[in-house]
Amino acid sequence: MGKHLMKGNEAVIYGALLGGATHYFGYPITPASEIAHAAANLFPRCGKHFLQAECEVSSISMLYGAAAAGARVITGSSGPGLSLMAEGLSYLSGSELPCVVVDVQRAGPGLGYIWPEQADYNFIVHGAGHGSHSGVVLAPNSAQEMCDFTYKAFELAERYRCTVFVLSDAYIGQIMEPVDLPRQIQSNPHKDWALYGDAESRHNLLSSIYLKMEELEGHNQHLQDKYRRMAEEIVDFEEFETADADYLFVAYGITSRICHSAQQLLRNKGIKVGMLRPKTLFPFPDVRLRELAGQLKKIIVAELSNGQMVRDVRLAVEGRVPVDLYNWMGGRIPSTEEIVHRLEAETGGL
Repeated sequence: MGKHLMKGNEAVIYGALLGGATHYFGYPITPASEIAHAAANLFPRCGKHFLQAECEVSSISMLYGAAAAGARVITGSSGPGLSLMAEGLSYLSGSELPCVVVDVQRAGPGLGYIWPEQADYNFIVHGAGHGSHSGVVLAPNSAQEMCDFTYKAFELAERYRCTVFVLSDAYIGQIMEPVDLPRQIQSNPHKDWALYGDAESRHNLLSSIYLKMEELEGHNQHLQDKYRRMAEEIVDFEEFETADADYLFVAYGITSRICHSAQQLLRNKGIKVGMLRPKTLFPFPDVRLRELAGQLKKIIVAELSNGQMVRDVRLAVEGRVPVDLYNWMGGRIPSTEEIVHRLEAETGGL
């Protein structure tokens, strides 16, 4: 316990083990490889199970099997690996099996390169895999939150019987910072719906196939009701100096740290800028954004993609305020000064 210096990727595994994880299945991929490395080292030492699969298709299938047997399961990967997991992720959602999946985003499309990007947003937030499904999406912006969000992800996964994604990026995964580890060790509870290979659970049925149209429609309606309940119960965000703001930055992950520094510099120059950082990307803090829209001159969404989260912000504010996009692609990270100078130029420094 206590405070330790570690990478964000390593912090994931400390958060997982302290959060009651029992099994890690995965395949290493840059810039997420330290997650698998740390799991290979620490899971067996803690009496838990680690297995390096031959590929990501296998690892997500292993998650399915172990989750069905009541285990607390986790894997970590990056964009190309998540693409291979897409079918299994849909099966997990359809069968309502809880699991935790960490995505340390890298530049794409295709192999791209290992530099940071945030272009997996649409894929992860709006339903990884086929069908009308979603999972909780947590967006850490520090090594500390890589630990904390993974720690709490298992409880959320089991509360809603869903996949919880920890959507990070290469900077947050590779950054080395002090991490204060959780003080309480969670355990893996017994699950009434799981298959334990005993007489009590032999009648439990876990499947995503429905042979009658009416039953499948009812199942889909049940899932959508669950997602609406998530939006009412667990939406989370952090905001800075929004009370009198004329302009509002909206950003997550590494971009939120840069925007927060820019927001403070702009305040010092007399430009009333606030900031909202979503901690949950699904459910999205659309209600709070709609509340703020009436007082603002403009919202600026900053992200490392072609503009994916900006669409959710525009839907949230319903045209009540202009929404601009500051974006970068291919792994390029903006400087604080770049963002400051751009907004100064647009406002005339007023």
